[in-house]
Amino acid sequence: MDPFQTRVPLEFVGILPEGIKYFSRHGKDFLVVENVLCPNGHSLMVDAVRINGEPTIRIGVEIGPQKGNFFIDSFWGSHEKLYDFIPALNAAPVVVKALCPVCGTSLMVEDRCRVSGCGTREHILLTLPGGKNKIFVCGRLGCPGHRLEVQSAPHDLVEKISEINYFGSSEDDFFGGI
Repeated sequence: MDPFQTRVPLEFVGILPEGIKYFSRHGKDFLVVENVLCPNGHSLMVDAVRINGEPTIRIGVEIGPQKGNFFIDSFWGSHEKLYDFIPALNAAPVVVKALCPVCGTSLMVEDRCRVSGCGTREHILLTLPGGKNKIFVCGRLGCPGHRLEVQSAPHDLVEKISEINYFGSSEDDFFGGI
């Protein structure tokens, strides 16, 4: 049995926030991020780099002295990504510093990760159009922690959405998070 929630509750489909779309493919439900913004309103979506046929979310990252970009799969709960650099990593947990690739504004906020055993307090904040709804992503590489905050939806429903995890989230995948 899959240890992660993978079904999109139908009651959420009726109240999708702007910037997220729903569709069904091969008998499975999916949510896809269509648009997220930095705090200054720059779109983080990139059409030229696609994963699973959809535009990706591009964030600038710093890992120690290294700088580059992550291109993140826009399927909600997927942890697939591409890099435009090869990060030098070691066995210790790595927390990235994320920033807008357009204006350089930090995307980092303090928020405790809810994944058992993680506890990281550094998260990446992605804002959905309109500014009220947000996506929080754990900043620790390898952690699949992410959550959605939707102002107009019941808390328990949003929690079910936040628990959705798909491909690319195994514990053996060091790059599984973010």
